Amino acid sequence: MPEPALSTGAVARRLGVSPTTVRSWERRYGIGPAEREAGRHRLWAEPDVAVLEAMCRLTARGVSPAEAARLARSGAAAGAASTVAAQAPAVRPEVRGLARAARRLDGPEVARILRDGVERFGAVAAWTDLMAPALRAAGRRWAAGGGERYVEVEHLLSWHVSGALRRVAEPGAGPGSAPPAAGPPVLLAAMPGEQHTLPLEAVAAALAELGLPYRMFGPALPADALAGAVRRTGPAAVLLWSQTRATADPAPARAVPAAARGGRGARTRPALLTAGPGWTAATRPPDALMPRDLPGALALLAGALGSRTW
Repeated sequence: MPEPALSTGAVARRLGVSPTTVRSWERRYGIGPAEREAGRHRLWAEPDVAVLEAMCRLTARGVSPAEAARLARSGAAAGAASTVAAQAPAVRPEVRGLARAARRLDGPEVARILRDGVERFGAVAAWTDLMAPALRAAGRRWAAGGGERYVEVEHLLSWHVSGALRRVAEPGAGPGSAPPAAGPPVLLAAMPGEQHTLPLEAVAAALAELGLPYRMFGPALPADALAGAVRRTGPAAVLLWSQTRATADPAPARAVPAAARGGRGARTRPALLTAGPGWTAATRPPDALMPRDLPGALALLAGALGSRTW
């Protein structure tokens, strides 16, 4: 029995992008559904969605949207995943150097590689192509050692990554950073009980580079404190990070729209993003967007900020 076709809104939620992005890709690059309802409503079948998923993965790896659309269309019949894999860049030499320095516990060298990486590539590429791969490698070695070895390596590397990101995240202070804009900010917080914050720090650094306003609340923000922050700041968007399923509690996330600021009829409702591997389709609130990666999160946050009247 064939899978039911999806609306544009449903496809956007599944991909973790905005419906405007999906429509823009269809209009500009011919990435569109084969079927329409009466009244010109778009209906996306699974093969159509597979092409969009391939395009998302390619653009996240730095391929231009036009080229990503061409590759996604040409690779859909044979399997978009193979096209994406073929386009995936090799591991940067800097990743291998960073991993070796971390294993030697050479803190000064780790700091130098991270500093140079941020200055050369910017926060987004430094996180995606340098920091995250090195952290994953350290985690794999820790797991292979049964938790008895490489804990110190992972801790040293994490501390220096956090320091490098925080230097960029100070608004206007990082290399190439723009002065912070005025207006409603983005709120960044980890769920109650969640101590993992490096991905949030990467988002903060990237927003600072773009000159977009944000407020970082760090790990384990209590639900009532989150609601209070929403009421006090009237944010354009709220991004909630969960690393594990144990911390992906939908109750605090559902409280975000309820805490929106403003009187009846004039209330501003922030966009809600649930990010991180802890969230699943069953735990995220129905209206929440789920970005797949840092570039996807930035696109959604920038769209939310751009949609507000300042």
